[in-house]
Amino acid sequence: MSMTPLKSYSGPQASQISFPLGGIGSGSIGFGGDGRLIDWEIFNRPSKNSQNGLSHFAVRAVCKGKLLDARALSAELAPPYQGTGSGLFSGFGFGPSSATLAGFPNFRNASFCGEFPFATLDLSDPGFPGKVKLTAFNPFIPGDDQNSSLPVAFFEVEFENTTPETLEYSAAFTVANPGEKSANQMRASKGLTLIHLKDEAHSPESPKYGDLTLATDAPNAHGQAYWYRGGWCDSLEVFWHEFASANPLPPRRYADAGKSDHATLSAGLRIRPQSRGTVRFALAWNYPNCVNYWMAVPEGEPPFAGWKNYYATQFADSSKSAAYALKHWSKLRKESDVFRTALHSSTLPTPVLEAVSANLAILKSPTVLRLEDGSFYGWEGCQTSVGSCEGTCTHVWNYAYALPFLFPKLERSIRELNWKYNLREDGGLIFRLKLPLGSTYWPFRPCCDGQFGDIIKFYRDWKISGDTKWMKTLWPSVKKSLEFAWAPSNEDRWDPDRTGVLHGRQHHTLDVELFGPNSWLTGFYHGALKAGAELAEAVDEPESAKEYRAILERGQKWVAQNLFNGKWFIQQLDLANESILKSFPDSVAGYWNSEYREIKYQIGEGIAIDQVLAQWHANLCGLGDIFEPIQCKKALKSIYRHNFKREMRGVANPWRLYSLHDEAGVLICTWPEGTAKPVIPLCYNSETMYGFEYSAAALMMQEGLLKEGLEIITETRRRFSGDRRNPWNEFECGSNYARSMASYSLLLALSGFEFDATCGRIGFSPKLHAEAFRSFWSLDSGWGTVEFTKGRVRFTVLRGKLAIAEFCSDEFVSVKRVKLKGRGLRFVQDGRTVRLAQPITLAAGQVLEIA
Repeated sequence: MSMTPLKSYSGPQASQISFPLGGIGSGSIGFGGDGRLIDWEIFNRPSKNSQNGLSHFAVRAVCKGKLLDARALSAELAPPYQGTGSGLFSGFGFGPSSATLAGFPNFRNASFCGEFPFATLDLSDPGFPGKVKLTAFNPFIPGDDQNSSLPVAFFEVEFENTTPETLEYSAAFTVANPGEKSANQMRASKGLTLIHLKDEAHSPESPKYGDLTLATDAPNAHGQAYWYRGGWCDSLEVFWHEFASANPLPPRRYADAGKSDHATLSAGLRIRPQSRGTVRFALAWNYPNCVNYWMAVPEGEPPFAGWKNYYATQFADSSKSAAYALKHWSKLRKESDVFRTALHSSTLPTPVLEAVSANLAILKSPTVLRLEDGSFYGWEGCQTSVGSCEGTCTHVWNYAYALPFLFPKLERSIRELNWKYNLREDGGLIFRLKLPLGSTYWPFRPCCDGQFGDIIKFYRDWKISGDTKWMKTLWPSVKKSLEFAWAPSNEDRWDPDRTGVLHGRQHHTLDVELFGPNSWLTGFYHGALKAGAELAEAVDEPESAKEYRAILERGQKWVAQNLFNGKWFIQQLDLANESILKSFPDSVAGYWNSEYREIKYQIGEGIAIDQVLAQWHANLCGLGDIFEPIQCKKALKSIYRHNFKREMRGVANPWRLYSLHDEAGVLICTWPEGTAKPVIPLCYNSETMYGFEYSAAALMMQEGLLKEGLEIITETRRRFSGDRRNPWNEFECGSNYARSMASYSLLLALSGFEFDATCGRIGFSPKLHAEAFRSFWSLDSGWGTVEFTKGRVRFTVLRGKLAIAEFCSDEFVSVKRVKLKGRGLRFVQDGRTVRLAQPITLAAGQVLEIA
């Protein structure tokens, strides 16, 4: 199966790369574009730009007892060389830090390629006999959240002997013990050699308690539990003296605990000319104890308790997880490679495939936590050393479409936590969940897009899983949440008269309030009403379903008649009417511009990028029309015409700078000539935030604006060129930002994916290359590929299983045959739908063929 080639990065173009290696909710270590190990974020908090002592890989080649060459397994350091930060013999004005090992022999030629979840670095140098490839990964297997959450970085070092002589190669992996009282122990057992790096300074209950393990299953392995202890640069001097020779590293032990002692594990291979050989290393960690470090304890409340990482409930320490990784390495690698091949063989334009795959890395970053029972919890993103915006924020995670399809059980756990811990008695849903679980509510009101977005997501999760029993368990909370829109206790008075339109004070993802009707947030309301009606019918509450549909019909009619100006949807609001604010007294001071006599932070006549966002959700989840289709398409055309800037020169942006100079992007809100722009307009209006751009582009492609949507994706990914920004870190309010997982919707949009596990329906209507189109797909029970060739569809389950009763596609004209395992199946065709006479369940490896 051919794969779409992704970009490789070399020299300065690799300088910003940090590819996260870790499990879902385990923290991660960054695999730098030059081979260096950076961003050590395994200690239960972010740690951007960090290094762990002199941790590194090194290689050497020996022939007939003579050293030919020894090098740090990294590319030559890219400029600048002035130095950054501070520290002994390092910092600005001191040159690069010695921790980079740039002062030792490195490799002149290097090329980095990432095909998530794998990253490879190919290295060569005129002075080194042969070539070296360093491959790094952590298992990523849709549906298998256990093996996709391992606190381990997997490394393979492959040597290719290009010389006419048989050579002895060695790969050495050095890691610093970050502990205050380091105690390192080397041992061999059951074919494994490992070094366990423990810290004796802390009790098992301490937040600082934890350990690391270096391990290999190479037959010819040795190493040293301790580097030489000395002052100045003694330890590194001695290490290189011992490694850059033809001899094994001498063992070394110390009776007393040290501080930040380094340990090295080395594996050797004897390789014949023109042959290859590989050694494997696992680096595992176990820092089990989490605490709420980011929030002071309110006066009068007890101190915050801690909780354990989920992975710590599965493995007693890092030596156990390292042993597990090596024991199951081949299977975990194969399963992850099946996923990689399925995803990267999708016939999507390269920028689209890059956007889809690269942002899956967010799930392996410290943006994500797994709580002690395995439940999923997320920040919005990561600041340098703390999480950014806690609480699996409902309005930000609205955009994150990867998790619900790839790990649906984890996505459902978000719904369960929200409605258990964040639902007020009156149905208001707090949009940030505080830790530890059971803490008092986050001190703010509900937000519209988060509240109604969770109802849409709940509907989606039900359709992905087909688990009606689960749906019925949570339905009372969901119903209460929907009806909060008109609840008398709703302090923001969203829709007290059940008009189907939001009129009151409306908090949203741009961190301010809108006052007055607008299509963006009312669209979310309509999506929730539509979902609520179908859910109510499924639990046999026809009167509720009838009421929701009546409110929806009134609201949709009003929006079409009153908010669409012929080209786009506006906000209906008299900016000069201070009395609107006076009905919400606590908002007057923050929102009234007394000098210009105008309400601040509003859209007014502007073109908002998210004005029809609810239609994106509805298309992806199977809810049908939220907006009148012609109006929706015209609004999207206006966004493309006015908000999409092909270069940022000339754009005045006082906000955060996510695109600059010659770069293109879609602005959050614009006011074309002839419209009235508020003096102080909507927050972030001139920013170009990636998750917003992906959702807008995906909706454009869903609604027939294929060229326009693809152009936006191409330009968005061009900003992540490796030298300007890290291709595996799309940042917004911090790094590894959850909203960028909106990019997964591009796969769904271009394949025209539809699903309903409650009735066994699945379908695809490709938006491009319909006669030669292939795409990855994933649902709760299984995943695989679908392939369209002229006159034929091949639907394959690669892992798990899938029950199918009907298959839908806009490509179906006259279906002649449906086959499984060479046997014809009886069916009837009803337009674009093929209904099987008897539902089937496809197991892994089986293919359904439709001719």
